Amino acid sequence: MSYDPLHEAPTRRRYLVFCLASATSFLLYLHRYTWNLIRPELEAEYGFSNTQLEALGTAFYATYALGSIPSGIVIDLFGPHLFLFAIILIWSIIVPLQAVTGNVYALGSIRMLFGAAQTGTYPALGNVTRVWFPRARRTLIQGWVASFFGRGGGACSSVIMGTLLMGYLGLSWRMALLAMAIPGILFAFLFLVVFRNSPEEDPRTNDAERELIQGDERTGAESRGVIPVRKALQNFSLRIMVFQQFLNAGSDVVYTLVMGSFFLSLGVENMKELGWLVSLPLIGGALGGIAGGFLNDALIRRVGSRWGRSLVGFFGKSLAAASLYVAITQPTATQVAYGLFLVKFFTDWSQPTVWGTCTDIGGRFSATVFSAINMAGNVGALSMPLVFGPLLDYFKTEQTIAGEVVSVTNFTPMFVLVGIMYVGAGICWLLVDCTRRIEEDVDVVA
Repeated sequence: MSYDPLHEAPTRRRYLVFCLASATSFLLYLHRYTWNLIRPELEAEYGFSNTQLEALGTAFYATYALGSIPSGIVIDLFGPHLFLFAIILIWSIIVPLQAVTGNVYALGSIRMLFGAAQTGTYPALGNVTRVWFPRARRTLIQGWVASFFGRGGGACSSVIMGTLLMGYLGLSWRMALLAMAIPGILFAFLFLVVFRNSPEEDPRTNDAERELIQGDERTGAESRGVIPVRKALQNFSLRIMVFQQFLNAGSDVVYTLVMGSFFLSLGVENMKELGWLVSLPLIGGALGGIAGGFLNDALIRRVGSRWGRSLVGFFGKSLAAASLYVAITQPTATQVAYGLFLVKFFTDWSQPTVWGTCTDIGGRFSATVFSAINMAGNVGALSMPLVFGPLLDYFKTEQTIAGEVVSVTNFTPMFVLVGIMYVGAGICWLLVDCTRRIEEDVDVVA
């Protein structure tokens, strides 16, 4: 009997790629969100002000923002394989370096290196999900990779570092950072050996799986190239997405930078409890991303891509704003944490929709489009801490508690501003039309 490739069973390499992409997203946030516990340690040990601490947080996003578009161009030209290997290895090495100095300028430099190392991760993973998975399931896959495993890594960061390593095992925060860096270094080399840029480049993927993935789309066989960013930004929906992502990431930065200090201000002193409470909102975000992926795919089947994506984004941000104002009025730290769980659930259910919108608008230039949107988010994350820090210092007062003068910060004005930004982001989603794609017959740098 002669061999017929049309009747062979598809291989399952795409599932391995899914695991690698998910682990990359998990490690990205696992390491980034260590700042929630580093921040109060620096404040206690070196006496940094809120303005200084938020400036250190901003230092990360400065290089993270500046590197977004160049990294997207590199990924579109050469693929994500070696790029992801290099940045995972570098950022994992940098993680424990945040504990080596108390000089604010040296810390700022380390934070900038950390941001430079992590930039480009999601544009690269956006490329991976577009090339390795069928269009019909792509938004759901992106929800798992970006939201569940990304936010899950952020949620586990405080639990692993605070509750487990510092709480139960009694490690110092410096040794805890070192312990958390080791898995990232090992994973980088695993990624190097196992991953390939596309099904066409992977000899362990057969023709049946390639056909299943491609459907009526082209993937690895298509020519690589670059669309000028200025040309891409002529697309009205992309410009709206840029502003939406500025508001989205600018508001989301509070969960990266200040949650540890916020719950300490509510009277939480036990490190085991602190790690858990800081993680709760991020668990909500992880679950919200999965729910959003299912909801997005379901709505697209019923009402089409245009309103399927827009409605998920609009209602997610609107419900997040309403939930936030309820959460910050709760009487106990635990109740506040569960309220913020709901806030992140709703705001993050639009995250896979962002990914899907990028791939819809960008097509084969999706990494560049994602990078433009990601850079806008990074600018928001870069600039808003410079607003939040002075705002927190303005509402910081000296109070006498049990005969001792202590500094008390009121975080409520910051959360009110975050809620206003959620509302603005929701309105933006109503204006986005993901069916208006960037034309591919433009001048491309091959």
